[in-house]
Amino acid sequence: MAHAKTSYVCLPCRASYKQPYDPWRTRICPRCAGELIHVGSAFAPPKRRDRAAWRALSVLLHAGVRFHKSCCGGPGYRPRSLREVRQNLRHARRTGEPFVRALVR
Repeated sequence: MAHAKTSYVCLPCRASYKQPYDPWRTRICPRCAGELIHVGSAFAPPKRRDRAAWRALSVLLHAGVRFHKSCCGGPGYRPRSLREVRQNLRHARRTGEPFVRALVR
């Protein structure tokens, strides 16, 4: 039985690839030979030319946010623009809420 595929992302290339999940194997980008980041099976990549969305995605991924499916559907809310990311980070600084939790609220 084949395993379901999940998404991997290369941030410098702004590219997404679906590959079988294997936690012990490092995935390499076919364009730049950099390491791919595992983002989860519910990931919907932004368009390659949408630089602002990729920068927002970069902030989310570096904070540890991923796009895994839950039992009731998709990953829930994720900010799509830098403006939303900044607002959520500003809220986290004011309230003392952890950054990861503030990014996905």
